[in-house]
Amino acid sequence: MIAWKGANKVDQTWMSLITDVGGFPVAVTFYLLHRIETKLNTLIESIVTLPEKMK
Repeated sequence: MIAWKGANKVDQTWMSLITDVGGFPVAVTFYLLHRIETKLNTLIESIVTLPEKMK
């Protein structure tokens, strides 16, 4: 494994996990997390504007 200058143990653990598991499952996971994040942002915006709409 390549050790980066300034990388801490957690970063090294993640990089080790990614290289051991393979690229495809990691890519799918990051894609799904990105989709969930955008949906959560939309939900948060809706909740924030809800009190104004209820007036």
